[in-house]
Amino acid sequence: MLDLVLPQRCVVCGKRSTQLCSACLSRLPRIEPPLCERCGTPTAWPVRRCRDCAGRRLAFASARGAVHYDDAVRAFIAAWKERALRRLAAAAVSVVIEVVPPPKVEVVTFVPPDPDRGLKRGHHPPRQLAELLAAQWGLPVASPLRRRRAAKRQRGLSRAERRRNVAGIFAVKGPVASSVALVDDVFTSGATANAAASALRKAGARRVEIVTFARVVR
Repeated sequence: MLDLVLPQRCVVCGKRSTQLCSACLSRLPRIEPPLCERCGTPTAWPVRRCRDCAGRRLAFASARGAVHYDDAVRAFIAAWKERALRRLAAAAVSVVIEVVPPPKVEVVTFVPPDPDRGLKRGHHPPRQLAELLAAQWGLPVASPLRRRRAAKRQRGLSRAERRRNVAGIFAVKGPVASSVALVDDVFTSGATANAAASALRKAGARRVEIVTFARVVR
């Protein structure tokens, strides 16, 4: 009855369907090799460091994303995060499993939410993604990261401003495994992921691998 009154539509194409129709799922732009070995940026040929990450001090050992952050992926993530369409997480996980090799780590964790935005949304997609991926990989989930304070939105900030905005924002509570997969929904400049990885490293993690559903490719 509810479907007759409020028919479900694909969040990308708008056609009456599931929350993400099979055609749009298949068309999400997968990130394919060759890639930068360190930061995961698509490159013309395999490299250990690309011009995007060369010269930067990175706290993480590697970063891998599943899809390019284009208009379709932006609509998908907006529906997942802002409209709380939690079933979209299953689609995100299926694509990550398809594209990203399982990390060789002991535990999976996630970038924690901003307290205000977390309360407003009522759910946290990176945590949901981390829990579902950990189940697929047969790994435990831990949540040692905390935010010391709220930060300004990263949208619209330059790369340098993004780094300053999140510098020292994360703290770690409790013990940390030696190797950790750190999960987030989107990798934009890498500032947030690097700040979180830095906190984990300072707390004792020797290796941090970043895994995200989407990635902004310059």
